[in-house]
Amino acid sequence: MKKITLLLLALSIMIGFSACKKQKQVDNSLEEIKARKVFVLGLDDSFPPMGFRNEDNEIVGFDIDLAKEVASRLGLEFKAQPIDWDAKELELSIGKIDCIWNGLTITPEREAALAFTKPYLNNDQVLVVRQNSDINTLKDAAGKTVGAQSGSSAQNAIDSNPEFKKSLKDLVLFRENLTALNDLETGGVDAIVMDSIVASYDIAQSGKKLRLVEEALSKEAYGIAFRNHDLKLRDAVQSALEDMAKDGTVEAISKKWFGSDITVIGK
Repeated sequence: MKKITLLLLALSIMIGFSACKKQKQVDNSLEEIKARKVFVLGLDDSFPPMGFRNEDNEIVGFDIDLAKEVASRLGLEFKAQPIDWDAKELELSIGKIDCIWNGLTITPEREAALAFTKPYLNNDQVLVVRQNSDINTLKDAAGKTVGAQSGSSAQNAIDSNPEFKKSLKDLVLFRENLTALNDLETGGVDAIVMDSIVASYDIAQSGKKLRLVEEALSKEAYGIAFRNHDLKLRDAVQSALEDMAKDGTVEAISKKWFGSDITVIGK
């Protein structure tokens, strides 16, 4: 009798565990967001041209225009939520935001923890230097003070290139890319590692006497990240983007910000 009781108890625990596991696998992400009727995008609001504040303090940008159109096609109100970029994964996991959509680089580590869309833009991590700098290759940065945004793909690119990192005199981490660029311009650092897309846009718009080093530290792709169980929501956003690419909306938005269609959606 005792053995039978123990067997039934073990079986009951196994069934309960299995039911719990199945319950956790249920994906109501799309239904839940449609019930809330608001799509909350998490971003660093100082990351032009992807997402940043204009002169009227409004959050604008390439990613913002894409996301607003996606939200509209899903029948949702759009909300841009500035977050601490160092804590972006935490902000997503606790439900403060529905996705991270702000020039977020797809990496194996992030793919293991988050659910990504397919890439929508390609990008390089590059050195940005003053126009009169003697830095023309990655090797030229040896013995120099180099900056990067804390918690960014630029920092990851540096950490993933130990020989390059070891050659530096010092690595300075900044909270924002714009602060880093200003520090570079005034001579606080010798170079900045950052996204080529962002650097090129900022230099063109601001007229800063800076330039990009042609040799890239790493090549990457941008994606939109969701909680790893929110696959229905992720897939709905991906489908909307592909429809937008087919009808020319993505191309129009890209031309507005970059002068040409540099996206890779559906290509």
